[in-house]
Amino acid sequence: MSAGGAPPAGTDAVPLDRDALQDRLSPLVAALYPARADEVLGALLALADRWAPRLGPTGRARPDEGTAYLITYGDSVRRPGEAPLRTLREVLRTHVRDAVTDVHLLPLYPWTSDDGFGVVDHRVVDPALGTWEDVADLRADHALMLDFVANHVSGSSPWFREWLARDPRRAGWFLEPGEGFDTSRVVRPRTTPLVHPFPRPDGTVAHAWTTFGPDQVDVDPRTPELLLELTDVLLGYLAHGATTVRLDAVGFLWKEPGTTCLHLPGTHGVIRVWRALVDALAPGALLLTETNVPHADNVTYLGDGSDEAHMVYQFALPPLVLHAFVTGRATALARWAAGIGPVSPTATWFNFLASHDGIGLRPSEGLLTDDDRALLVERTLARGGRVSLARRPDGSEGVYELNTNYLDALVDPGDPDPDTAAVVRGLAAHAVLLSLVGVPAVYVHSLLGSGQDTAAVEASGIARRINRETLDADRLADELVTSPRRQGMLEGLRRLLEVRRTLPGLSPFAAQAVEEPDPRVLVVRRAAGTDDEVVTVVNVSDEGVHLPGLTGTDVLTGTAHPDGLDLPPHGYAWLVPATRPWGGSGASPSP
Repeated sequence: MSAGGAPPAGTDAVPLDRDALQDRLSPLVAALYPARADEVLGALLALADRWAPRLGPTGRARPDEGTAYLITYGDSVRRPGEAPLRTLREVLRTHVRDAVTDVHLLPLYPWTSDDGFGVVDHRVVDPALGTWEDVADLRADHALMLDFVANHVSGSSPWFREWLARDPRRAGWFLEPGEGFDTSRVVRPRTTPLVHPFPRPDGTVAHAWTTFGPDQVDVDPRTPELLLELTDVLLGYLAHGATTVRLDAVGFLWKEPGTTCLHLPGTHGVIRVWRALVDALAPGALLLTETNVPHADNVTYLGDGSDEAHMVYQFALPPLVLHAFVTGRATALARWAAGIGPVSPTATWFNFLASHDGIGLRPSEGLLTDDDRALLVERTLARGGRVSLARRPDGSEGVYELNTNYLDALVDPGDPDPDTAAVVRGLAAHAVLLSLVGVPAVYVHSLLGSGQDTAAVEASGIARRINRETLDADRLADELVTSPRRQGMLEGLRRLLEVRRTLPGLSPFAAQAVEEPDPRVLVVRRAAGTDDEVVTVVNVSDEGVHLPGLTGTDVLTGTAHPDGLDLPPHGYAWLVPATRPWGGSGASPSP
């Protein structure tokens, strides 16, 4: 057994504790491939031996209160005649600077569909974006997260074309469910057919499994050779300098007849194998699982806190925060946040509000009522957004996600000054994001104050493009001076992130407790130790609020509140005891 993609040479070898890795992998492999366990284990260890000379400790400490990710496409900003990855580096250096520590580059690879997620070749940077050298240049300023689209490939991928041609090297790499494969319980986020026909070179027709559509063909890791190939890709991303790898749509990875084919034990087993290899070969590197599903299912990817994902997305957070601002009541958000706390010394949450995708509603199941979700759909449509549907196991269709710019969705449809409202509410919403236990991630179009790109939706028919605008770098530079919306969001978020770095109580591993003095506010008490407590307060309503029981100094403004806190509509504060040094560290941010 072998996997392609030999590691580049030229670095010093790093000692690998092969016996410890074998002990950790052995029961995982036996559970996944009982009939071939020894063979597969040997192949994985051989893969580790081959990559060890290119890998080693990342030198990065675990995430802390200063850690923050920026989510962006490689071409979210462009300049004519310049490789987009180089343009992105210049924009980050000029405008973003140290506001974030990590940059999440969405799929960089040649693709044929789904704006990058129909991957043709996992190992190549799309020439339209730049080169691996351009990716390396970005690492000079920020740590990098790379996307690993592990569940599927483009219908034009060489892997799939060779499978269609019956190349024996690709036998079993894709799933062609026959009549004996019961798909009646399958859960998926699309309304397209589950199986699509593909002509083979010999004139016959294959019917391959396609969870996300006709150009995204699912791989089948039940075949060990496919698992080895995926593992080789993963380790290659670490060798290219990724300190975080995002496992896209990983919940759908393993399929068994008669099941939902979602969150199966095989999927969790594969992630545990990858975690073991990452821990052994690149200590400090992180795995992030992307599973846009109800909260109870999502958190299972943390495993026992030490054996699966290092981080999981908080997919419930975007709809809950939006609901709070739409209703002016933080009750549902507070109830959920009260049940969230630190995970383990090595695992935590990945918090976000907006991303390249829409706002998923499935994660709000059990947290919001049907009427609550209907209200969010109504707001989205009223503000010019779209909704995407998914098919349920019973054959019916329901709303899967809201396709909208998050800042626009926060604003009342009748607001006479929507851009000002977008900044005021947008910063308040991000004050929630930056307050909660976990690592925060900010989407590029939130940081830069972008609006909805309805023209892209109308031109393409792709609803998700409403929040995937490609910006002209030079025009952006001008607008960051002339546009109050862009300037307000960038400067406001920079300020929040700057102060957050001084507050150990906002560590991803610090304790969290929620208080409810008024349904219009979210009050979160955070502390990592005995002398670094921070009380974060956000008013989600359009009414002023007086909170007599909350006192201290707001580290965001330097204002003391000895007699209680007064917040304007959509105001926020981060309070520390008046007698404590700034941020618990003596750092004194200017008002």
